[in-house]
This record gives sequence, C-alpha cells and structure tokens, in this order.
Amino acid sequence: MPWYAVHTRSRHEEKVHLGLMQKAFHVFLPKMEVWSKRKDRRKKIMLPMFPGYLFIELQTMDNVTKVDVLKTFGVVRILGKPRGSEPIPVPDAKIDAIQRIVQSKVEVQQLQYPKAGEPARIIDGPFKGVEGVVLTTDYERELFVISIELLQRSVAIKLEGFQISRL
Repeated sequence: MPWYAVHTRSRHEEKVHLGLMQKAFHVFLPKMEVWSKRKDRRKKIMLPMFPGYLFIELQTMDNVTKVDVLKTFGVVRILGKPRGSEPIPVPDAKIDAIQRIVQSKVEVQQLQYPKAGEPARIIDGPFKGVEGVVLTTDYERELFVISIELLQRSVAIKLEGFQISRL
C-alpha cells in the first residue's frame, strides 16, 4: 500500500495523528528526541522529525478517502502535483529509511545553516549576539563569512557552523 505525505497546520501534527487514527487510518508520525531549549532547565523532549508533516498509508486514493483525510481537523492538504490534482505517493524505500532512523534512536540533528545573503546571528565566540549578513558559505567545511556593520564599516568574520544561526 502506498504512503502519502500529509501537510498539517503548524504544531498540529499530534492532533492530526490522533484524528486520523480515530478514523482507522494507518498513520506514521516520525519523532526524534532532542534537548529542550529552555533557559532554566534542560530535558529531552520528542519533536516531529518533519514539522508540519506526517505520513498516511492508504489502499486507494478515491475521492471519499481523500475527502475523509482532508476533513480531519488540522489537515491542510495531501502533497502531490500542483493545482490540486492527484497526490503523489512517497516511495516505500524512503518510509523504510525514516522508520529505521526512528527505531535506531540515533541522535538526529536538523541543521539549518543560513545561505549567502541571509541575515544571521553569531551564537558563540567573542562576537556572540552580534547580527550580520552571510557573504559566503562552505557547507562541506562548515565555514561561513559574515558581514557585520560596526561604526558604518563592514567587517567580515570567518565562522564555523556551530557559531552561527539563522534569523
């Protein structure tokens, strides 16, 4: 049976998961364990691996099934071709790979490095807290050059990946 990706409202993955399960659909919401980013304490929490998305296994994609899925609270759409035509199934190999990652309990980190031209904030080192614009990136070596406006002068600083975050 093919799997389909379902786009949900922001932070509604759990509600959609529960709603689809109550309708007797086979649903997969991959989650990963991460450290919370609270300032007062640190603990491990479970977050969706793909925020805003989950997967549903459907035998047939007829109009009745499609409408039943779309009427579930929090569902935005079933991913597919543009202009609302037929949804496209997710290859089984990709679903299997995601399931293996989730079952292995390997620590997964989602890195969203800024691209050239995007604003960024320095989060480590002597310039911690300073904001600027990324000039060049080297994702393989995790090196970034960021331009910072200081006293009407632009200063370029070379940073490593752990020292920079997207704004």
